[in-house]
Amino acid sequence: MEKNDKKDHLLKKRPSALLSITPIIVLVVMLICTIRSFGSDSLGGASQITLLTVSAFCVFVGMVFLHVPWSSFEKAITKNVASVASALIILLFIGALSGAWMVSGVVPALIYYGMQIIHPDVFLASACVICALVSVMTGSSWTTIATIGIALMGIGQAQGFGEGWIAGAIISGAYFGDKISPLSETTVLASGSMGVPLFQHIRYMVITTLPSLLIALVIFTLAGLLHTANDAEAIVTFTSALTERFHITPWLLAVPVLTGVMIARRWPSLVTLFLSTLLAVLLGLYFQPDVFGEIDTDLFKAGMKSVYGSTSIHSDNAMLSSLVSTRGMAGMMDTIWLIVCAMCFGGTMSAGGMVGGITRLFVHLVKGRTSLVGATAGTGLMMNLAIADQYLCILLTGNMFKDVYDRQGYERRLLSRTVEDSVTVTSVLVPWNTCGMTQATVLGVSTFNYLPYCFFNLLSPLMSVIVAAIGYKIFRKKEEAEKPVPETSI
Repeated sequence: MEKNDKKDHLLKKRPSALLSITPIIVLVVMLICTIRSFGSDSLGGASQITLLTVSAFCVFVGMVFLHVPWSSFEKAITKNVASVASALIILLFIGALSGAWMVSGVVPALIYYGMQIIHPDVFLASACVICALVSVMTGSSWTTIATIGIALMGIGQAQGFGEGWIAGAIISGAYFGDKISPLSETTVLASGSMGVPLFQHIRYMVITTLPSLLIALVIFTLAGLLHTANDAEAIVTFTSALTERFHITPWLLAVPVLTGVMIARRWPSLVTLFLSTLLAVLLGLYFQPDVFGEIDTDLFKAGMKSVYGSTSIHSDNAMLSSLVSTRGMAGMMDTIWLIVCAMCFGGTMSAGGMVGGITRLFVHLVKGRTSLVGATAGTGLMMNLAIADQYLCILLTGNMFKDVYDRQGYERRLLSRTVEDSVTVTSVLVPWNTCGMTQATVLGVSTFNYLPYCFFNLLSPLMSVIVAAIGYKIFRKKEEAEKPVPETSI
């Protein structure tokens, strides 16, 4: 009997905070070495091996020092991978859509008309605002970046902006909308899992979200005014190359318009992406027969290849040739492989109890209102590093701090806002997070390249802590209870 009790005690042994954070440190060090050695080729397999190696390290620590059985690790890994299955399918369809939109001339048309409208001085700020509006209406940063974001990348490059600046403006706007839109899955998840009414949650987020966006827009505006754009001749040369290589017509804009309608009517993501891809291919076969003929003389095969394979369209303009080269579904395979490996790492961290160990480290630092919010934000960031999936991070961070906020007497909306400020918008800044990997692949810009320019995403956690320190609109439950009930006239 004593042996069984001892065995149960060992099985329940919890890792220390230092032991819990060790895999994160090992991961960061190995990824730095990997990226320095392989550079942009690290996604081809090296980063995946790094994640699996650190996962094996977690299993070793868990089984040897914490006496966690292998079955626990296996179940956690299986559960984690299953949780992102739908996201992986969506990722494949985003690859298909990106390829079809490019080859069919939809993206070139958006670039062509966009260059006529958006002045270089305000391009970065305009890109941020456009993506914010689209993302608010769609509730999806992924869809926004995969559609209008790609077109804005082309416009910005033609105007001479660095790809890090362009991607930073696009991501800042897209994640503002993803965070604040009532159609966003993360917004619904954060409010619902913490028992906060959706629109109360959104109104409360405006206090930290709007200042972060305004500061980001000021920075983008100044950067645009100080930027020396390509001369008019270079821009004319690029637009001429577009019209020479593609049949630019307003009819092609029907694809993004109808896609927006489907999204606004809240059609399922997979249905919307499939129909948008199909429509782009059909219009492309009609308006761009020469382009599809260059891919394959058999137009049916050319249409299929534009969706699933790598395509290269020849142009006398080197920038245009680089821009319109696509990889379709096949181009997403490295990212999907990386996501699966990241989920393995997150599963081993959870099964080993190391996620809880990291949380306890932050909870011990809670001394007051500011440190509570800071600890929540810090935990959210650490969850993004450790778990590598924003949905799981939102749930875990919220569940970890629910009781703490309740004991401290703060309203749950403070928790839901802090979780969004620290998890939703920073997930895209982590190279091995599902969001970071996806956006880097879609935009063709490495995470480390665009990270310094995602000002909205960087400012949001800091703004959450600053507002808490000031004490603006921070309510305790007892204060609400003590307020006199207003008299009502009958």
